[in-house]
Amino acid sequence: MTPNAPEPTQFATEWISAWNSRDIEAVLARYTDDVLFTSPTALRVVPASEGTVRGKEALRSYWVTALESNLDLRFELIGVYAGVDTLVLHYRNQRDDLISEVLTFRQGLVAVGHATHHQHREEGVNGRHRYFPFSAWGSEGRRRGR
Repeated sequence: MTPNAPEPTQFATEWISAWNSRDIEAVLARYTDDVLFTSPTALRVVPASEGTVRGKEALRSYWVTALESNLDLRFELIGVYAGVDTLVLHYRNQRDDLISEVLTFRQGLVAVGHATHHQHREEGVNGRHRYFPFSAWGSEGRRRGR
């Protein structure tokens, strides 16, 4: 932990809990007014953003819109990783997608955030996804050996 970043486990637990409660204001309270946030979901939900959301008000608007189409939103924390003024929250969402949020802090608040999504999955048993390391994938985007 560094002076600018909060205690990792506590931050992650409270962040996940706020999302699972659909409490956008509790999540936003942890971000600076001038936050810069990138996300593949922002690109899909707010195409004009080109995947980059600037400022807390724009982030609020994006998240409200995204939640309207994700009534069953649920996050399960997998891991928390700490760096210099940075935390990475690794979690699984309600669709079984793996996501890592890379959050860089300034004075205890998220100043820059990047949501990153695992790209390679196949349908597995009982509708669960199976994930494969990138080394298992060829340059053509298909799993080797298939």
